[in-house]
Amino acid sequence: MSPPMSPLEKTFARFVRARWLIVAAYALVLVPGVYYALRVDQDNSLDRLIVATDPDYIATREFEKVFGSGEFAILLAEADDPFAPAVVARVDAIERALEHVPHVEPNSAISIFRRTQAHFEGTPQQAADFKRFATGTDLLRRQGLFGDHFLAIALLLNVQGGAEREAALAGIDAAIAAADPAPSPLQKITRVGLPYVNAHLDRTQRDAPHDFVWFVLFIVGLNLFLYRSGRTLVAFLLTLGTCLALSVGYIGATGGSFTLVSPMVPMTILVTATATLVYLHSRFVDRPPERPVAEHQIFALSNKFVACSASIFATGVGFAALAISSIRPIRDMGLWVAVGLAITWVVVFTLFPALQVILRTPTRTERRATGEWFVHLVDWLPGWSYRYRWPLVITALALSAAGGVALFGLPGLVAPMSVLTDPVQYIGHDTELYRDIQRVKPMVPGMSITDIWIQGPLGSMSEPDVLTGLHRFQQALQSDPEVGAAVGPTSILRLIRYMAGQGDAWPESADDRAQLAADLEVMLPHEPMLQRFVQPHALAQTHVTVISKAAEVEAYRALDEAIRKHWAEAVRESPALQPLSIQTVGLGPLHAKMSRDLVPTLVQSFALTVAVIFATFLVVFRSGTARLMAMIPSLFAILVLFGVMRVLSFPLNVATILIASTILGTSENDQIHFFYHFQEGRRLGSVHQALRHTLLISGRAIFFATLINAGGFLAFSLSRLPPLRQFGTLAGLGFLLSMLADFTALPAALWILSRERPDEVASGALNAPRRSRARP
Repeated sequence: MSPPMSPLEKTFARFVRARWLIVAAYALVLVPGVYYALRVDQDNSLDRLIVATDPDYIATREFEKVFGSGEFAILLAEADDPFAPAVVARVDAIERALEHVPHVEPNSAISIFRRTQAHFEGTPQQAADFKRFATGTDLLRRQGLFGDHFLAIALLLNVQGGAEREAALAGIDAAIAAADPAPSPLQKITRVGLPYVNAHLDRTQRDAPHDFVWFVLFIVGLNLFLYRSGRTLVAFLLTLGTCLALSVGYIGATGGSFTLVSPMVPMTILVTATATLVYLHSRFVDRPPERPVAEHQIFALSNKFVACSASIFATGVGFAALAISSIRPIRDMGLWVAVGLAITWVVVFTLFPALQVILRTPTRTERRATGEWFVHLVDWLPGWSYRYRWPLVITALALSAAGGVALFGLPGLVAPMSVLTDPVQYIGHDTELYRDIQRVKPMVPGMSITDIWIQGPLGSMSEPDVLTGLHRFQQALQSDPEVGAAVGPTSILRLIRYMAGQGDAWPESADDRAQLAADLEVMLPHEPMLQRFVQPHALAQTHVTVISKAAEVEAYRALDEAIRKHWAEAVRESPALQPLSIQTVGLGPLHAKMSRDLVPTLVQSFALTVAVIFATFLVVFRSGTARLMAMIPSLFAILVLFGVMRVLSFPLNVATILIASTILGTSENDQIHFFYHFQEGRRLGSVHQALRHTLLISGRAIFFATLINAGGFLAFSLSRLPPLRQFGTLAGLGFLLSMLADFTALPAALWILSRERPDEVASGALNAPRRSRARP
């Protein structure tokens, strides 16, 4: 007579009886799930890296309401002699064609000179006049509009989102192709700037689904190897497909869009769901011959429910800890993974059991599953880990300490790991775009834009003394080595005077300055160049655009210090500036802030993840030893990974910064299952018996679940984006390191703490093969 069923077993029995109803319900829910999943957009714009509630992000958006927004790009028309008549005529034709591209505003030294000519056709005489005009002042060269071997066309793209950007860039390419037919007097037209970086990231990320194809093929092969059943494979794939569709559907239904690190979201859900299914089904296939399939299925589900639920909960809440980050993709990833794992938990304990029954997935007694080799390992491992317990533990501690030094450094000997924020480094180094950007860096003032937002009383921006103070401030910025170019309202006024034949110098006399201020008020309603820099009507706000080569946080910090130092000096020299205030805004400062927040994100989210997982262990495990030791393999893997990163020169970036939370949040599943069954075994007898029981029940599942985790994330090692490629390589290695610690350092530490000896020691048969392989 069977013992009475527990409430949990009764619940699973009801699910199994209602299997067709459950399948029908999921079929209905999948329709909107798939619909919204297909609506998820891809937006890798680097301004997506900052959360919309960040004060600096809000300030930048407020600035853009006054002066407009856009993405800046540069076209470099390269030639041996950029002022040759044929070159000048061709660049002029290209710029005229660009003027008709929607959402694109071109500007160049030629278009500025064209305003001084009644008709400009690029004749030899006009080309000579243009050369005298361009080289007769430092204003145009300092802004990067020409150089020894190029003429530049600056482009402002007034675009919103990836679709408009792609359309604008396609229009630019079409305009260039139409205006520059072969043979061309130009050596090359080089396209660089943030829009091209963003578009490259978007196009590259559209190939991300190819990475999941490799994972699916890996799952198919591993499933057939493990269970040797096509019906089991179908049950796995249907369950995984449902988890993925509903999880990504949630993202689409809430208006989310994928960013640079978002492919980790579906992959994390898939590998966690697959590992959980392996734990469940491996317990199911180990059916004793005398137990009916239906009864054993309920037992297997109930037996693995606590461990699987605890592991999914700890993983989900651990990723939810990333919500504290001020870096938008990381925050979104954490929340989406948490929601996706909650959906996964429901699906694997409802849909999968229903599919097991409907598809009649076989157990071990019906079809021989692979894994007999593991029994030999179970016989050998406890005694071996006892014999080498001290070398194993000491080696693990030494490697962990080395990894800690690699991450945090050692004062006076080893510097901490660097943090990479240069967006250009996020694209493949073997691409033409990357090579072009690196090649033209010495030729242009820079491609990083920082705006100095200057605000004052009503009408203050047309006061002669204020304008003179702003001119001095801008000149000081121009002379600073941290600054490539500085463009503001006074440089536009100087350029207008130069175009009128009055020279480019700032007026010296008070009368001339007063006249220039009056001219500003008159010209402002009609002059687009001035409107870009001075607030119309109120005349209370202006800005200076700083172009620099700053790409990392240290460079931005130095630039910001230089800006504030020169402003303080300008205020001392020009008291009229005292009522004015400045604020640095733009994508440059936001990227610097993001990089500054990367390490706090690592530390804070990781600490919160550790706390959540440890709290889970407090609930699941009664043993104090288990609570303290359960995270040893994950912590070992994480610290060793940082050592590997240091050796391979992998930097901390927006993707690799997540490696610690990802490894801990995902690999702790193994430790939960390990210690859950270890405690079961301890109730039966010695540490040796408990280790054998643990390895027999969950060891094989831990082994293959780790292969699934590693194989899933290793798919990212095929990505064309360096951060994702580095993350995939590190994650795959991290899971393997964690499993290695599961089967070596962890049993060794248990032997040391328990002070017990293997059962065979007393009989002198340590590590001798067992004749009987009956399970405890």
